[in-house]
Amino acid sequence: MSGSILISPAIRRRSVSVAMKVAVIGSGISGAVCASTLARNGVSVTIFDSGRGPGGRTSQRREVGEDGKELTFDHGAPFFSVTNSDAMALVHEWESRGFVSQWKQVFGSFDCASNKFLAIIQQEGDANNNKKYVGVPGMNSISKALCNQSGVESMFGTGIAKLEWLEEEIPWLLTDSKGQNLGRFDGVVASDKNIASPRFTQLTGLPPPLDLNLVPELATKLQDIPVFPCFSLMLAFKEPLSLIPAKGLSFKNSEILSWAHCDSTKPGRSTDSERWILHSTPGYASSVIAKTGLQKLSSETLDKISEEMFKEFQCSGLVSSLPFFMKAHRWGSAFPAKSIAVEERCLWDRNRNLAICGDFCVSPNVQGAILSGLAAASKLLQASSCL
Repeated sequence: MSGSILISPAIRRRSVSVAMKVAVIGSGISGAVCASTLARNGVSVTIFDSGRGPGGRTSQRREVGEDGKELTFDHGAPFFSVTNSDAMALVHEWESRGFVSQWKQVFGSFDCASNKFLAIIQQEGDANNNKKYVGVPGMNSISKALCNQSGVESMFGTGIAKLEWLEEEIPWLLTDSKGQNLGRFDGVVASDKNIASPRFTQLTGLPPPLDLNLVPELATKLQDIPVFPCFSLMLAFKEPLSLIPAKGLSFKNSEILSWAHCDSTKPGRSTDSERWILHSTPGYASSVIAKTGLQKLSSETLDKISEEMFKEFQCSGLVSSLPFFMKAHRWGSAFPAKSIAVEERCLWDRNRNLAICGDFCVSPNVQGAILSGLAAASKLLQASSCL
């Protein structure tokens, strides 16, 4: 799939003349990259997302402290790196447009058994594969910019309840949870792995939007994608945690914590307070979810999780003060445990112009999401040239 962002002039001309209409479900990195690439090549794109805004796992959380001031947290993916040339070209373009920047800080690894740092590394970003990138002023700035691409219409707060295949000229009909008709489309891109998963039923009590009988050749791959759950804990301190020599650190020998980073040290962030985000281990999150299920957690349960995660952070001896803000968030299925289309980079049904893309196709990170979104766009653009 190398060179998937380079679309031939012939495909570009024909896609413009046909004015193909595509629905993209999900505005995370993969869906946003796909939508932007399609729109830049003449396709009419509508993005649907049940959330209030774009980003998926790169969304930014906005909270309000006791003093009434706004606090922002990149509570999902803290940063990303790229090694693939296609992804790198896109990221360099984003840098030039000002909504992505390198995060040059000190990173380390902390051993909770000995309460000592195992490694401290200054990230100068000399080589591409060592550079850590962030969205500016938030991780969701990437999806925001791509969803505002000319030719892309974004509909947030709109969950898809049904994808219906009609044997007609414009074959796809989308409806929302209220049964409202959302429009007809020539093609569909689903960047939400739950679109055809039993997990959708577990969460909503409703059948998945996509009937797998329509795409039996894709069904086995989509049926049950294993995931790692995670809790993130958002913390805000009035004073810097001066005992921590790194602004991003992984934890070893902890059953509760896997990662922590100082959000307020990223480019373009407010420095009114020092804001840290902790990520739990998958094992800790799984043990909590085994007791609580997938329903919405009570404030009491979230408070307990916050206390347990912060206590582990305190036990490191690195925390010199108490936070004035503390709140936990559950990522129930954000981190895929396997990749289902590494070579193809997306799933594709050419008979129905249906693409399934996401980091669960390539690799469980932002680069994997980028590459999968590009691959899905390439498939749809090739299809548009045949209309």
